[in-house]
Amino acid sequence: MAHLEIKGGRALKGTIRISGAKNAALPILSATLLSEGRFKLRQVPELEDVRILIELLRELGVSVQYREQGTVFVDSSKLESFEAPYDLVRRMRASVLVLGPLVARLGKARVSLPGGCAIGARPIDFHLKGLELMGAKLEIREGFVEARANRLEGARIYFDIPSVTGTENLMMAASLAKGNTVIENAAREPEVVALGRLLQDMGAKIKGLGTDTIKIEGTKTLRPATCTIIPDRIEAGTYLMAVGAAGGELIIENCVPEHLEAVILKLKAAGLKIKVIDADKIKVKRRRRLCSVDVKTQPYPGFPTDLQAQIMVLMSTAGKLSVITETIFENRFMHVAELKRLGADIKVEGRSAIVRGVKHLNGAPVMATDLRASASLVLAGLGAKGTTIVQGLHHLDRGYERMDEKLSAVGARIKRVNGTPVQEGKMS
Repeated sequence: MAHLEIKGGRALKGTIRISGAKNAALPILSATLLSEGRFKLRQVPELEDVRILIELLRELGVSVQYREQGTVFVDSSKLESFEAPYDLVRRMRASVLVLGPLVARLGKARVSLPGGCAIGARPIDFHLKGLELMGAKLEIREGFVEARANRLEGARIYFDIPSVTGTENLMMAASLAKGNTVIENAAREPEVVALGRLLQDMGAKIKGLGTDTIKIEGTKTLRPATCTIIPDRIEAGTYLMAVGAAGGELIIENCVPEHLEAVILKLKAAGLKIKVIDADKIKVKRRRRLCSVDVKTQPYPGFPTDLQAQIMVLMSTAGKLSVITETIFENRFMHVAELKRLGADIKVEGRSAIVRGVKHLNGAPVMATDLRASASLVLAGLGAKGTTIVQGLHHLDRGYERMDEKLSAVGARIKRVNGTPVQEGKMS
């Protein structure tokens, strides 16, 4: 089994280019089910989650072709199946995004229930209730959601809590529905906006993108379109925090600074020097020990839950005491036990983690428990004394494209090793 060996204490210097956003690529790939014809998608990241969804699309009869530099051509003209099997959906929860497009285009869908998740239950109730309001007949049978509708009809849908995938699934379904659909308390994330813009290019009539009220006027048919996947704001935030962990100076390019406003403000308060130097470039520098700051995760445009574990690493060696509160997922502190193995002083009380900064972390073997936890352990290894061995890389590979290569190129002593790790091993 592959693992990472990280020799800490090396400041970073150079430029890191951000990949396309996984959380934008997945719904956009799913949206290709809505129309016949050939889509051209640029800047598609080569990630495990993306590969699984492409495998699912092919299972449904969709033609998917890779080209160089992240360009993918998708053609669902020969869409021949309406069933998303358990073996694929269980490997990635976002596979449920095919539910709305399938029932909207084919009038029927059979999609495996995704089950639980390491960071929380994340039920798909919002998706199902929204489709029911749009006239779909739903039945849960043998672990599958079965949906049928001659043609979906527009409806007014309210989310008790903003749901990103729920908003995306229902936006796609409403684009082919009869009449008008209004989604209230909708998710405002940039990835939702990116999907909405693709749907507009396909011929859908959508208003309110980026607000909590989205209005969709359905149409009978949609057309294929060309799309460039937006840069991954979580990857960009992770590399900003890598400088906070390891020190040094980086330029983060191919990013959207406005997508990171809450993150940048919090990192500046912690003592990082951050400057937007171009429309798609951010310069970050650390020259001293960071200050402790409190953090509370919120739906966009608040501080993202997907960067909670990473900023906890920074607070682990900050000057005083900080409180990090998780409001999105009920079980997203599993990285705490691993950070404590590195010497962090963290106490969890309910949905808050109380972090008392220590002088430095010490390298040790650690195990990733989920995607963002794996990134936090890499950051901790960059700043720790000695060697850190990070296992469970299948989590990391779900959401970070060639992270070890990108960090190595800017001075980190990090390498991917196949085989069983030697806990007291030295890096050459």
